[in-house]
Amino acid sequence: MKDIEIDFGQITADNIAQLKIINSSSLPVTYPDQFYKSVVSSKNETLNKYAYHNGFVIGAICCKHPDNDTSKLYIMTLGVLPCYRCKNVGTKLVQSVLDAVSEQKEKNEGSEKDVNEISLHVQVNNEDAIRFYERLGFVKGEKVENYYKRLDPPDCFILTKTF
Repeated sequence: MKDIEIDFGQITADNIAQLKIINSSSLPVTYPDQFYKSVVSSKNETLNKYAYHNGFVIGAICCKHPDNDTSKLYIMTLGVLPCYRCKNVGTKLVQSVLDAVSEQKEKNEGSEKDVNEISLHVQVNNEDAIRFYERLGFVKGEKVENYYKRLDPPDCFILTKTF
């Protein structure tokens, strides 16, 4: 595994097309325009960001607080262009979010509004993704049947990391 240098950048209305390219080339799910509008409107660069290498967007992560619950964070998408996989880009994107959560916790000195849990869904047959998240301290939990409407298999696991 060769590690490459990356920079982080904000996802904005002006560059949202790059997120669509990242997602369509790296994820089995097609996201509607409303998804992309919600990412741009969140204006939270610590939770939604690009990974750049030599000035080019090569990956992205998008997160949200489900049901406006600030104690929980949900990773909606994590995508890395295929030719940049196995170079720690995904790890650095997830770690940047984990670092932002930790910094916020230190700043707030353990406020009840701090993120205490990060979760995501992974298709049951995506063993590489499951191992990836487990290496980052996520724990495979509940199996959700028929979570994906247009994928086979349609089932997923919920992976969770608590603080």
